[in-house]
Amino acid sequence: MMEEICAHIMDIAANAVTAGATHVAIAISKDRKNNLLSIAFKDDGRGMNEEMVKKVIDPFFSTKKGKKVGLGIPLLKGTAETCGGKFSLTSKSGEGVDISVSFQLDHPDLPPLGNLKETILVLIMGNQEVDFSFFYSVDGQTFSLHTREIRELIGAVPINHPEIVKFLTEFLDEKLQFI
Repeated sequence: MMEEICAHIMDIAANAVTAGATHVAIAISKDRKNNLLSIAFKDDGRGMNEEMVKKVIDPFFSTKKGKKVGLGIPLLKGTAETCGGKFSLTSKSGEGVDISVSFQLDHPDLPPLGNLKETILVLIMGNQEVDFSFFYSVDGQTFSLHTREIRELIGAVPINHPEIVKFLTEFLDEKLQFI
């Protein structure tokens, strides 16, 4: 089990980037009324064939050269199941990957969410060639951020320019505090 949910988010997003994704969507929903934390990932990377979809939940399978284990997805699945939630992964070769995972919010083994702002910033700054869409919802109040829209606004200015990073940091601080 990873120490924070944001570590799982970072791992799954990194897998998508490694698989050639040019767009990664991450939706996080906290629903206190239904006692549910849900996360959905969708990417447009290489995807997986049916055989690989079955193998990817095995911790002793990895597509990475030199590695005999691949713990990210098995750990995420294990955390969801330990915390009374569900896990699903669908994919087809050439069509990206969809992962949905849920957890019971009040389960004593649910790891803390972690620093969502820093996770989003690291993903954006560390993968400037990838468009990210983030959706965060708490009890129906929603916040979203789309790097494609930001790029359209800033034109030729790199998204990791210090002024853009400062803007994104302040924007995320403002938006995430209200939900």
